[in-house]
Order: sequence, then C-alpha cells, then structure tokens
Amino acid sequence: MTHTALPNLNLVPFVSVDHMMKIALDVGIEPFLFGLAAYLEEDFKRWELFDKTPRVASHSTEGVIELMPTSDGEVYGFKYVNGHPKNMQQGLQTVTAFGVLSDVNSGYPVLMSEMTILTALRTAASSALAAKYLAPEGSRCMAIIGNGAQSEFQALGFKAVLGVDKLRLFDVDPAATEKCASNLRAKGFEIVRCASAQEAVEGADIITTVTADKQYATILTDNMVGSGQHINAVGGDCPGKTELHRDILLRSDIFVEYTPQTRIEGEIQQLAPDYPVTELWQVMRGEATGRKDSRQITLFDSVGFAIEDFSALRYVRDQLARTGQFQDLDMLADPDDPRDLFGMVMRASEAA
Repeated sequence: MTHTALPNLNLVPFVSVDHMMKIALDVGIEPFLFGLAAYLEEDFKRWELFDKTPRVASHSTEGVIELMPTSDGEVYGFKYVNGHPKNMQQGLQTVTAFGVLSDVNSGYPVLMSEMTILTALRTAASSALAAKYLAPEGSRCMAIIGNGAQSEFQALGFKAVLGVDKLRLFDVDPAATEKCASNLRAKGFEIVRCASAQEAVEGADIITTVTADKQYATILTDNMVGSGQHINAVGGDCPGKTELHRDILLRSDIFVEYTPQTRIEGEIQQLAPDYPVTELWQVMRGEATGRKDSRQITLFDSVGFAIEDFSALRYVRDQLARTGQFQDLDMLADPDDPRDLFGMVMRASEAA
C-alpha cells in the first residue's frame, strides 16, 4: 500500500522494511547517502538546540537493547535498537531497530519507521561525513576490516561523499569478504581481497573497522597504522567492545559524536576519563580543527548518537511525499469529544 501525499494528523505514516528499500532504490543508494550526510551536517551544526543524553541501555550476557531519544524543541525523536552478535549463529540480524518522530507541540507521532536498514545507511553517512573533515585530502583508497552487514553501506557512503573508489577488504570469514565484493562488483570500485588485516591497511588512506563480536578485540595493532591515515572505528559501540589497540589511540587525534556516551561505549573507554577528545560538531562549525597536516593520524570513534537517528528519520520523512512509500497506521484515538474516550469504545461496540 502506497500513497502520493502525506496522511492527515489522525493517521501516522509508517515506513516498513519494504518501503525503506523502495525509497532507497527510488532515490538511489549513493544519492540517498549523500543527501542524508547533508541532513546530518545541518543538524550537527545546530548542536546546541538538541536534548542530549547517553542512550538508555539494558545489557545482558547475549547483547544490549537501547533507547536513543532527542529533540530539537520542535520535533522529538527516538530509536529502539538492539545489538546481539550471537544472532548471526541463528540466522538473525545482529542489529534491528525502529524509530519514531513526534510533534513537540501536540505530542502526536508524525512518523514511525523501520530503522534496521536506515541505521546502516545513517552509520555510513555519518562515517563519510566525519571523513570529509578528517581524512587526508584526496583520499581514494579505503580498507574495510569486517565485511558483514555494514560493509557495503560504508563503502558506498565514502564513495558518495568523498569519491573513494578503491577498496581493500578483509574478514576472518572469507565468505563475508566474497559476499561484500560480489555486492559491490558493479558499483564502480577497484576491489582487492586481502588475506589479513595487515595486508588490508597497506596503502589505504582510510581504515574502517566494522566488526561485530562483543569483546575487547585488537583488530588493529599499533604497527599497522601509519602517519597520515584516518581511522573510522565503527565496531566498538558498547561497554566491553573495542577494536583498536590502546597505543593507536595515544598516537591519534580523537573525534567523537557525544563525549559522555563515547567514554562509556567507544574506543576511548580504554583511556582515562579526562583524556582529551574533540566533538565532531565543533569541527563542522569551525570551533575546532580537524585534520591539521598530512602526517596526522585522525580517529573517528563512532558509536552512533541519537541526533544522527533524528536526522535520518527527518530525511526519510521528507522523501515520503515524492516517493509515496508509506502506509497509514490508525494509531491515534480520535473521539468526537476528547474527554469521552470511553464513549468512543462503547459506540464501537454498538456499531459492531
């Protein structure tokens, strides 16, 4: 079921998985990522308007379930998301998510959307946007270590925003690398399959780590990172889960989304609580320096933040009128008299 115009206030537009795929394909994956990066940048530049809080997490031995809320004073948004690495053993997604936007004035929801696919898109757009400010000028070659569900989105995000067209791929599971290479075969990349992480990073301008295991891991060791490289650390995104050797952090200028959350969940959980980092919005607004010179090692310690999900939902909502890819949900009770909700129920019984 699709529409050509947005619904009335008593119905909530719902974007299903099928709708999201059709929106992304209608817009085009790379134009979608480029457009989403622009929305992210716009919202990061108005950082002070947003409510900011570390996500509310419920941890278990199997994974984590989180809520990520924020508001710019006019629109409220939240995302529900899980992270369960063991799901892959049962043929399930490691990450699933959905999100909501609401009108602050009335409290009424104005959009409900799947966010499993959208989170992958927004993570890639966020990574590429950070690299726009932090990666070496003219970066064309990226190593991707961890070739699972996020990898293709990351590659296309960097292609759309930076023009990256050379990929060096490595995963401990060769089948994952073959999957990634196959999916990207016709997307304009020169692709090299590598036998180790060490081989993958050789000659790369940008190193993206995007592994799934919930553990203190050492995907990159200090000797593997050379001067001038930019590291896009995506996989370390909860307490007890990291990808980089601590010595790499000590050699790098570190950039984060929201410091209080990243200190709990990011690579910098390995460092002292007062270790200096720079928030990305400061660089975008010219209040801090990103890349200073060609020998600097920059690190984007990405854990995902609620404002990014807000931007993604806002971007999708702005595509609905053109694409028509949504369904009306009857989620809001609408009695003739707002005080007579019970009467509404009784009249429904009589009508039945």
